[in-house]
Amino acid sequence: MTLLSILVLIGISLGVLLICSFKRTRQWRGVLLLVSSVVVIFWLQPALPIRGLDFWLPCATLTLAGLGWVLTSSPVERQRRETLFSLVIVTATVLVIALTRYFTSGGILSASRPPQTLTVLAVVLVSLGLLLVVARFNGRARAGLSVAILLILLLFLVLKLPALTLAASGLLRGLSGQSRELASALDVRWLGFSYIAFRLIHTLRDRQVGRLPTMTLQEYLVYILFFPSISAGPIDRSERFIKDLREEFIPGAADLGAGGTRVVLGLFKKFVLADTLAMVSLNTSNAAQVDAAGWLWLMLLAYSLQIYLDFSGYTDIALGMARFMGIRLPENFRAPYFKANLTRFWDNWHITLTQWFRAYFFFPVTRFLRTRAKWMPAWLVILVTQLGTMVLIGLWHGITLNFLLWGAWHGVGLFVQNRWSAGTQHLAARWQTKAALNHVITITSTLLTFLYVTLGWVWFTLPEPGLSLRVLARLFGIGGGL
Repeated sequence: MTLLSILVLIGISLGVLLICSFKRTRQWRGVLLLVSSVVVIFWLQPALPIRGLDFWLPCATLTLAGLGWVLTSSPVERQRRETLFSLVIVTATVLVIALTRYFTSGGILSASRPPQTLTVLAVVLVSLGLLLVVARFNGRARAGLSVAILLILLLFLVLKLPALTLAASGLLRGLSGQSRELASALDVRWLGFSYIAFRLIHTLRDRQVGRLPTMTLQEYLVYILFFPSISAGPIDRSERFIKDLREEFIPGAADLGAGGTRVVLGLFKKFVLADTLAMVSLNTSNAAQVDAAGWLWLMLLAYSLQIYLDFSGYTDIALGMARFMGIRLPENFRAPYFKANLTRFWDNWHITLTQWFRAYFFFPVTRFLRTRAKWMPAWLVILVTQLGTMVLIGLWHGITLNFLLWGAWHGVGLFVQNRWSAGTQHLAARWQTKAALNHVITITSTLLTFLYVTLGWVWFTLPEPGLSLRVLARLFGIGGGL
């Protein structure tokens, strides 16, 4: 997002705070959050070369969110009057955005000029009809929930796997009457889908196991679409989010001060520190041109700091905006580079992402292997689950060989650290009784962890394994100068 976009979002969140400052309008916070989140997903959606797609993708987001609620709610909840009210609010907001086509030749609340109003109305009616049909025939809840999860995973694969994205682009170009020959994997960029997919799967899976709290349609949509975290997280849990949403929000100096501090800190991290470091950070261009190990180390260290400041800066801004509106989103970064081992690093780096994969992959697979595959030794179970979890986290960023290798790098590192910790438990107990030695060990392990993580960024930032291997070799003076 650009600085201007972020400033506009900050202004919206402060507007909600201002409106909630008045007792008579405080009850409208949920509606304000719903309307603003719907508008923002249209406004932030990047412009796309396929005709109308930058309008239809936000519509698809709303439809998926609506289907998620239908599949996770009870018939009684669907028949409440407030459900109809929320549907009217969302429908009216989409139609108002569509009507802006008559005010300009471009887009006001959308990336480009919206499609014909009658076409939009027809699509909205079809979407509402789909929700009614699913609600009517959602008798076998578990089957419907499983199909929905598989559908989301399929969409994720289409968006993340370049070959499938290219095929989807060609298909959509054909449907819109445009040349298929110009298709590109960059034609289909769906704002915030990765984070939306995680929230949807979270609610669907928790509904399957009976952990999901009861939510109205308005609450569910606000949780899925909450605009401060739509594009960069964090991935909040529904039960925690809904608790904040239902509490009466009486804005005070503490909310304004805490939110403002996080926003200013995030802006400084992102647009001052991270963007400055980006000018000298390792990237595809300078990786292919620079041979000297010393310069490569400086560029790699700059990238290591840049990616942290960039991600954590966006998180600070999101947390600050949410605080303005009475929502306390979870922390996503807690000084990860100062942790003494790789496990603690991942406990403090992109925390909500790590926790999501632990809850929905690592722990279930571990339980399955320990109960159904008792022939597997403990160390092999640990290797399979840690490696599998980290490979999936890598592929979540993009289905490429380099992201897979980055995930495997961390999976192997976590396994080695686990085996080392298990094998040196008796020594660690002795070391802890000697303060000076324990201090030296902590500093050394922290530096080694930082070095390992930093070297791993070579896989993350570069596009193909050959270039990554050459850079890693040059870093240690192999095949390059000093």
